[in-house]
Amino acid sequence: MIRTSMPAAAALIALLAPIEAGAVDPLPTETHKFLPIALAFEAAQSAMAQCKGQGYNVTVTIVDWNGQVKLVAVADNGNRLGPSLSRRKAYTSAVLRQSTGDYKKRVATQGAFNPGVFDAELTTEQGGLPIKVGNETIGAIGVSGAPGGDKDEACASAGLAKIGDRLL
Repeated sequence: MIRTSMPAAAALIALLAPIEAGAVDPLPTETHKFLPIALAFEAAQSAMAQCKGQGYNVTVTIVDWNGQVKLVAVADNGNRLGPSLSRRKAYTSAVLRQSTGDYKKRVATQGAFNPGVFDAELTTEQGGLPIKVGNETIGAIGVSGAPGGDKDEACASAGLAKIGDRLL
């Protein structure tokens, strides 16, 4: 049993008493732009079509600004590593706000800080691109399955080009 003196109990009650509504600043109202799912589907379909046209069965993952998966599209006969790697590419681009190719260049510099040491989900494999509205990253697209990250990135870029004029 905990015993308190009357003045201490009164002080505690005073601290816990409701504060007048007018005395508290309202919560800040922040708004974040977001990628509508319809545009995410269009970007994924366009990226897949670009790769399919070159004979590559890829997986496309699109994430929100925080790296949470919005959708995963796996091509018929896609490889088994595609879903995991495309997700990591998209996650990396979203949370770092840059392409995975740029991230790879950045950490390749002698003595450069590599956040991948602390977050095992980050990858330097090329094929992840941020989805931006102005300077704000609202998501990312990751493509995996083509023979080389440069080809994955080209397909991701085609997906972004499809929806770019509607990212306002």
